[in-house]
Amino acid sequence: MGKQYKKVLITGASKGIGEDISKTLIHQGYEVYRTARSNMQDKNYFQTDLSDLNNVKILYNYIKKNFGEIDILINNAGQYLYEPIEKADLKKTAELFNLNFLSHYYLTSLMVCDMKKNKFGRIVNISSISGVLGEAYASLYSASKSAFYGFSKSLALELAPYNITVNSISPGWVETNLTNTALSNEEKIETLDIIPQKRFIEPNEISNLVLYLISDKAKGITGQNINLCAGLTCGC
Repeated sequence: MGKQYKKVLITGASKGIGEDISKTLIHQGYEVYRTARSNMQDKNYFQTDLSDLNNVKILYNYIKKNFGEIDILINNAGQYLYEPIEKADLKKTAELFNLNFLSHYYLTSLMVCDMKKNKFGRIVNISSISGVLGEAYASLYSASKSAFYGFSKSLALELAPYNITVNSISPGWVETNLTNTALSNEEKIETLDIIPQKRFIEPNEISNLVLYLISDKAKGITGQNINLCAGLTCGC
């Protein structure tokens, strides 16, 4: 039997979507390593703030030294910002774009060296429908998420000869603590009213899609973005 490609690194994995993806993959027998800003007591967890791009190389070196080569990379870390553009602050702008996109770009550039050598890799980028549709008062967030489109498609072409797939998932409104905190009851009712299925996406729907995309069953799927949004982007 050949090598089993089971080592996974997930960024932004301490809560919400990232936490659910971690639990799902662990349950399915994957060897999961996680990173996020918050502190957790877990031997397979590394606390770091990826909005500081210097920490990306530190993370990579730590993972490589302590756990070996990573087969599957889930780029999930991100931050939401809702404010009018005239309030833009250069420092805050750089931090958000670093965390939401550039940190993933840099981390991927480091991880693909081993993937190319091993002729195997799976990369899944967690984007957002805000990067597909646009969102008023969230132009910076939308821009950072839409960056995944060109990145995923171009990188998929570049890495296809090495048996490495690159795809992105764009969730709509997701039933998480962050969503419930961000929306009042009235806002939640208004939001549900514009979603065709009249519901929020469950985190495990995203996790199960990730599970499929990293499996051998999906080896022919690469360079794609999947809108997982309960029909919110239909007609776009």
